[in-house]
Amino acid sequence: MSARQLVLRQRAELLRALCCGGSSEGLESVLDLLLSWGMLFWEDYQNVRVPGRTPCANTRVLLDLVYTKGDETCRLLLAAFKQVLPEAQRAGLSFGNCQTADIENTRDDTKELHGTAIQTLQTDRPGLVRRLRDRIEGALEVLLHTGSFTPSDCDEVHLPLYTPSQQARRLLDQVRSKGEPAAKVLLQYFQQTEDHPSPSIQEAPPKECLSYQKKLRSTVSAQSHFLSTYGGTSSLSLEDIYTEVQLELAQGGSEAQPQTGALGLEDVVGLVGTLNQEADTVLVSGEAGSGKSTLLQRLHLLWARGAALHDFFLLFPFSCRRLSSEQRELSLRELLFLHCCWPDGDQDRIFQFILDHPHLILFTFDGLDELMQSFSDSEQRHCCPTQCAPVPTLLFNLLQGSLMKGVRKVVTSRPEAVGPTLKRYLRKELLLKGFSPGGIDCFVRKHHRDPTVATRVLESLRSNTALLGLCHIPVFCWIVSKCYKELLGCGEGEASPQTITDVYLMILQHFFQRRASQRNTMGIGWVQEHQDTALHLGQLAMEGLGASCYVFTGTELQKCAVTEEDICMGFLIRSKDLSSSTNCKHYEFLHITMQCFFAALYIVLNNNLDRSTIPKLFQLQDRQPQPGFHRMCLGHCLIQQEGALKEANTAAETPNLQITATFVSGLLSQRHRSLLLLSCPGPTLDRKSKQVVTCLSKGMQKHFKSIPRPVEGEKKSMHAMPGFVWLIKCIHEMQDSRIARDTMAKLEVEHLKLTYCNIGPVECTALAYVLQHLRNPVGLQLDYNYVGDVGVEQLLPCLHVCHSVYLRHNNISDEGIRKLIEKGIQCERFQKIALFNNKLTDACTECFAHLLKMKQNFLSLRLGNNNITAAGAGQLAEGLRFNRSLQFLGLWGNKIGDKGAEAIANALKDSQTLVWLRCMFHGSLVDNGVGSAGACALAPLIRNSTLEELWLTKNCITRTGVECLILALESNTSVKAVWLRGNELSPEEVEEMTQREPRLTF
Repeated sequence: MSARQLVLRQRAELLRALCCGGSSEGLESVLDLLLSWGMLFWEDYQNVRVPGRTPCANTRVLLDLVYTKGDETCRLLLAAFKQVLPEAQRAGLSFGNCQTADIENTRDDTKELHGTAIQTLQTDRPGLVRRLRDRIEGALEVLLHTGSFTPSDCDEVHLPLYTPSQQARRLLDQVRSKGEPAAKVLLQYFQQTEDHPSPSIQEAPPKECLSYQKKLRSTVSAQSHFLSTYGGTSSLSLEDIYTEVQLELAQGGSEAQPQTGALGLEDVVGLVGTLNQEADTVLVSGEAGSGKSTLLQRLHLLWARGAALHDFFLLFPFSCRRLSSEQRELSLRELLFLHCCWPDGDQDRIFQFILDHPHLILFTFDGLDELMQSFSDSEQRHCCPTQCAPVPTLLFNLLQGSLMKGVRKVVTSRPEAVGPTLKRYLRKELLLKGFSPGGIDCFVRKHHRDPTVATRVLESLRSNTALLGLCHIPVFCWIVSKCYKELLGCGEGEASPQTITDVYLMILQHFFQRRASQRNTMGIGWVQEHQDTALHLGQLAMEGLGASCYVFTGTELQKCAVTEEDICMGFLIRSKDLSSSTNCKHYEFLHITMQCFFAALYIVLNNNLDRSTIPKLFQLQDRQPQPGFHRMCLGHCLIQQEGALKEANTAAETPNLQITATFVSGLLSQRHRSLLLLSCPGPTLDRKSKQVVTCLSKGMQKHFKSIPRPVEGEKKSMHAMPGFVWLIKCIHEMQDSRIARDTMAKLEVEHLKLTYCNIGPVECTALAYVLQHLRNPVGLQLDYNYVGDVGVEQLLPCLHVCHSVYLRHNNISDEGIRKLIEKGIQCERFQKIALFNNKLTDACTECFAHLLKMKQNFLSLRLGNNNITAAGAGQLAEGLRFNRSLQFLGLWGNKIGDKGAEAIANALKDSQTLVWLRCMFHGSLVDNGVGSAGACALAPLIRNSTLEELWLTKNCITRTGVECLILALESNTSVKAVWLRGNELSPEEVEEMTQREPRLTF
């Protein structure tokens, strides 16, 4: 099939793949490539990329244009799509026979046509965009200094609604419009910054260093070739199984933060998101199983192959789990060479090179939460690279910057383990949000080479939204893929997995049955058959958690009666790092969550357990760090060990013990009673179950009692603490609606605030399960989390008790909103929604228009900082025209322009309810803001007796538009303020108009 036929046949799929999420980044990347290959003229580019038009509309124009240009252009379009689209979005698309060699030939042909600086900017455009992302400020400064740019040109590039890549493209477009002199200035700037890249290497490294780099690359490549997480099971090649996870900048406190777009692996060490230029440490945080280790492993492999991190000559990877077991005092030199790669050549010269070129060195530390010691300001200062010190002291001083200042460090950890002491020394923080829906699809298809099996697994997931929500976390997705036979074998009458405990019981059965001589179905008997193994491994897991121990010697296994047969079950795997460096074997659980699960099994199945164990386990959040903390908390459930128990990193350990408590809740639910009855007497199970219920009730009561009395005139609200979400998840694991109902009967608030609480799809499932039993309606505030489309779907069961839903900055797209609105229309109490800074486009505005038409009690619609254009504003206007209840409308940071403003104004001109309209549309010189025409169209709204505030900040409004607003204000004394900061008015005009009308705010 020809390339033209492929483009025509797959038109809808290509459109959907490039435009999903509402971002224009994919389209602009494709345009960059086509421009650089000479397949598009500059006029073509301008016709395709029209400001104010949706990405979908622009993509349609591109597809039409390319189709008319013939088969060769279509072939290169498909090649560009293949290069730009992430793996998950390429699934199911055919790209024909576009070969890399052909593309390189095309690139070489266009490079021969450079001739002028402007032509160079076009042929090198994709690379220039990447290089400019981190150098916008420097490039603008040079262009401004040479007179090539005016301050107005710089402001246009700096628009806060642009991502760094979009700012780079706007800068290149501006330079082209200025002509050949400006293009030469920019190219000269690139040449200077690359010839003199700060304190980098100025001459070729010594041959000993080059030889060491080669050996280090080989070592790191060998360590990273196979997937190391989940025990490296089945020898999965990282290249074959790696699936991109969602990576975002940690949120600041300002709502004015622009969208940064999707971040890639190289952004981990790039300049994007830098908050402290003087710091060297980057933190990548994420919950257990979110893919931190795998992401770091991928970075290592790319560096080893020379495919990424080109700015770093040497990369030293460290495992904090291994460092925790290091009892010796070491110097920095010994730390590098003993724990990473031993040099064959002159050690002194290699180490001196490292000391002399810190900016060429990258350290990575995986699993900071697994260190046995927490950091504090009282930590011993250590700045001598040749002096020996305890490993925690070395590590803290490396991260803090006292030791090896200038070396970039990347650290992974769970969020709770990094306290304020260390956060002060961070360059930036990135959050891992797990798989997107497309990522789940991609991972499952990679895991199952048989497409029929992959399709059946995905269909099973889509039919079970609770399980689909769990698969957003990579470790759960791996378990489900691993246990696909058990998942697909759930027939009629058999419950499909609903909770985290269900998923881990499924993998428990999978591993047991794999070794059993006779296969049992999921039912009575299989746990009892392997009870001894569960107790042996459970005791080992429990003692390990109590001592902050994740790697076990043969002696420790023997102490817990762990046999060779128990090891062969597959839950314990050899610790490669330690076993290879010592004469004895070391073992670890294939994932930290598996260690927590076996500890929970031990608590549930051990009939001789101290009765205080469960209450103390659930009181962990109340304890303060102190020596012997975990021994005190877990009491006699831990077997007494010789010697004093070292101080544990409580901040790191508490999450592990909370995970254990969550599993205990799930195992003691009535759903699993029949499974455990043959292994544990019924009265014992009942007693332990009642203990859990009592602990959950007391824990929730403590949170309820902390709710402050409302200030007069304000609603009674509760700002949930971190432990609240954990208790909610425990209640959900028990799957007992009576417990959820009794708990919510005692919660009497009108507003529940859960901002910055790491709420993802898993937490949304638990929240909905419990909150649906509230007696009175509540406002649910989930701002600045990572709910996403899957999480929105999980929240639907509790929407009927929500009068307001706040979902600012939650990575929600049009598809998630479609489902929410579909349900919301049926909920009488649902009256307000806030969706600031998500991924909404014009496609969702039809849903909101339908909502406004259908619900005549709807009060507030806030859609700020999304991707809504004039077309979307027109759709909203259709709904506004029929609505008689809306009081608040927020469209801050969109791109509706004059046409959109006119449509909104016409729809609201007869409104008798609207009191607040915020239309702070970011204006610019490219006609994507509200000008005087829009202001004049909005002026009649001021005459409306109900309107109290009108926001028109940061637009293109001139004196003409303001005169219309002043005229309208003369006939309405009830309007309190019209905000006009950041428009096109001179200081003299501002002063004059402020005197004429004091309600104008400039």
